[in-house]
Amino acid sequence: QVQLVESGGGLVQAGGSLRLSCAVSGRTRSSYFMGWFRQAPGKERDFVAATTWSGDRIDYIDSVKGRFTISRDNAKNTVYLQMNSLKPEDTAVYYCAASYRIATMPAAFGSWGQGTQVTVSS
Repeated sequence: QVQLVESGGGLVQAGGSLRLSCAVSGRTRSSYFMGWFRQAPGKERDFVAATTWSGDRIDYIDSVKGRFTISRDNAKNTVYLQMNSLKPEDTAVYYCAASYRIATMPAAFGSWGQGTQVTVSS
């Protein structure tokens, strides 16, 4: 059973930066592809970025390309999301998730963290 624990959320002004961390325990084949999703109030949970543990496949949604960077530390079993040039529209609860395959749909990810709030003020 894969367990995911996010940290690093908070309140930041527009243009600022935050780094989210996702600590992974019980890593198995079901955590082949590690993703970050976000969900704003009243909206669906959306894919943000994802990576394999080898880094040979990395995906981003267009709206965060050039601003967000996903990375991983295999020795620490931790995945990061560095978020720069934050905008108010980035405000959401951010979730870490694990999938056994490359995917962007939430339904393909079988393990989820509890979420961490990111609030960007204008």
